[in-house]
Amino acid sequence: MSAPLTPDEETSLDMARSYYAPAFSLPDLTTSLPSGPFEASPAGAAEAARITAGPPAGLFRRLIADQESEAVLLAARRVLAAFLGPDDEDADGGTAAPGPDADADAVAAHVLAARAELAAVLGPLRSHPDPEVRAAVLRQRAPLALTGGCWLDTLSQAATQPAEIVGRLFGQHWLLQGEGTSEAGLLGRRRRALIGHGVHLPGVESAAFLDEAGARPLTALHGAFHLALSRLPASFLPEVVGVHYAAHALGLDELLLGTEPMLTESDVRPVLATYLAFTKDSPTGPADRRRALAAVRLLLRLEREHTAALAELAAWHDGLSLDAKVARIVERHAPHAGRQHHSVRLGNRRLTDWLDTGDLDAAAFVRELRASRRLKPARDGGPCRFLKAVKFGGPMFGVFDESEAAVLTAWARAVADGEPAGADLVPATAGDAPARHWSDRLAAADPADILVGEPEGPEDHRRFFHRLVNFEHHPSVLPLARARAEAGLAEAEILFEHGAEGLLTDASWFPYTPEALLERVERIYRDKLVDPYEPLVEIPSRDEVVFEQSTYALGSLIDGTWAHRVGNLGRRGRRSDDMLFAIYADEMGRGDTAKNHITLIHQVLASMDMDLPHIRQEAFLHQGDLPDHLYGFSIHQLCLSLFPDSLYNEILGYNLGIEMFGLGAMRMHEIQKLRRHGLDVSYEEAHLSIDNFSAGHARQSADIVVAYLDEVRHLSGEEAVQREWRRIWRGYASFAFFIEHALVKRVRAAAAEDAGTPVELVI
Repeated sequence: MSAPLTPDEETSLDMARSYYAPAFSLPDLTTSLPSGPFEASPAGAAEAARITAGPPAGLFRRLIADQESEAVLLAARRVLAAFLGPDDEDADGGTAAPGPDADADAVAAHVLAARAELAAVLGPLRSHPDPEVRAAVLRQRAPLALTGGCWLDTLSQAATQPAEIVGRLFGQHWLLQGEGTSEAGLLGRRRRALIGHGVHLPGVESAAFLDEAGARPLTALHGAFHLALSRLPASFLPEVVGVHYAAHALGLDELLLGTEPMLTESDVRPVLATYLAFTKDSPTGPADRRRALAAVRLLLRLEREHTAALAELAAWHDGLSLDAKVARIVERHAPHAGRQHHSVRLGNRRLTDWLDTGDLDAAAFVRELRASRRLKPARDGGPCRFLKAVKFGGPMFGVFDESEAAVLTAWARAVADGEPAGADLVPATAGDAPARHWSDRLAAADPADILVGEPEGPEDHRRFFHRLVNFEHHPSVLPLARARAEAGLAEAEILFEHGAEGLLTDASWFPYTPEALLERVERIYRDKLVDPYEPLVEIPSRDEVVFEQSTYALGSLIDGTWAHRVGNLGRRGRRSDDMLFAIYADEMGRGDTAKNHITLIHQVLASMDMDLPHIRQEAFLHQGDLPDHLYGFSIHQLCLSLFPDSLYNEILGYNLGIEMFGLGAMRMHEIQKLRRHGLDVSYEEAHLSIDNFSAGHARQSADIVVAYLDEVRHLSGEEAVQREWRRIWRGYASFAFFIEHALVKRVRAAAAEDAGTPVELVI
């Protein structure tokens, strides 16, 4: 028997399989993307190490707040290396896990047995007689409940579509996102359920979220795993499948919240079964199957750990005396007490000396307060001085919330009644043992597949396109992508003055009002796209038609990419986010791969005898069917897509341009030419239909801009609207810049002639 492959040898073998893989064909039964190194700049690698070396809460916050930097992608890789490393013995803590050849039913039996075991622990927590304990448990669970499912946020992307398994997962993602209305989706339902239980928390993207939830280190680390998987889902497709199945099959958040699941075990088992079936015919199938089942085991382990931590936390709360509860309240408020108590003394110390030292002994503080005259009942039988200060009209009214005030009142009365002091405050340690395990794993994580070196500089379009498509493995491309996007946007502003001369667009500048925008887009639709249409009298030869289609194909192969990272976790609070996500979902067939626009363009190319590798494959670098000189258009779109936060406005404008482009004379002429030669017209027909100006994507894209700027006006006023609008319109102009070749060339030539300098046009 030969020796097992080393990780480096397995990586080399996977890359070789990718390079020599047969040309892409439908259906796409991919079970994992080509593996390979993660390219990192020295600065990016160093920052990633700093992020993961910090406290768990800081790691969680950085992963959720930053989706545009190289360092965070590399930090995510380190987190996944820690969590997805070799299993500890009996890691999931249950009965023997199914073997590597287990089918979906065997996996389901194991997971459902774990669900029954965990439900027995969660049941008493859900029905606990003390509402404060129930609320504490739900707050602790909230960071996981409200990040659940984020691993699907960006799984659908240029590198993964139109894989059958990705389509099935995206269909469930569409459902979990409320089918375009996030408030009706999974996280919206969970947040409302939390509120119904009296748990009010800021958004997960808020800096205060973990503090308000009282998140223990274990909770933050588990949440960081969710977030890390959401940052690199294409690179970890088998793990996404396993985690998705296990999380919804267990359904612990619905058990704890008492809500109905949006996806049950019977809904997600077919996805797992399909994936396992696909691995049988995949060259990397055995490894992919092992990875998916290992992810199921990992999720079971994590949920066992967190369920035990919740039970431990509830028991700790149950054991708190009134004195200990008051000490916790003091600890929460001490950092915000300020210096306004400079004249107040407690015992032989000023109150500010107790509270401002940074090492408050809360138990000692409570003992001193208990013995002070502030807790002595008033001579007239009324409340003590301390309670008077807390009540309406007192100097501390409003400092404590309703539940805190109730605890303080009960404690003051107990002291007045002569009840002896309770036990000193015992620190909460719920989940600390497994948290130390994962922290140690994270500290030791140094993935061998992160290759550190100086980032590549400017390169040929094919190589740049390949790195952008596979950006998860090329995080060091991000600074170059940003520079390229910003340069393209700035360059496109040339059309603010000359755009009215465009053949199919009009990017000339105008001040924004909703009426002005709708008037402009309707005029473009009528004057430039629809009214000029007349059926072709002469049809070009088949070769000419095929060549013309080849000039559009590269852009079609990344259809929808500009929007694929907009509105993911922590970023779907605006109506415009939901609306743009709905457009992207339509482009991806809402999970039906037969309706996926990437599927359709591959069908068209196949009808023209173009046998192309998938754009994610190394082999695509060497394809000879698509012309080199038009890569700029697709590169610009990919660059925009990588900055969904900082270039959000520009993406809205670009979306308007590209969705309107699906209409009118050009599209109808293409259908006429394709039909004459018996070529597939499904891609052209789909866009002519779905992009319609009455209620389709073209009109929706204008409505998205109006919805977004309405919110800007409400929050920041008219001046801010015009600033935001300029950025949106330069996004539209950047689309027009690549469409109006002749116009841009004329304008540049005229400018060069006026300046007496040569002109070079690169698009």
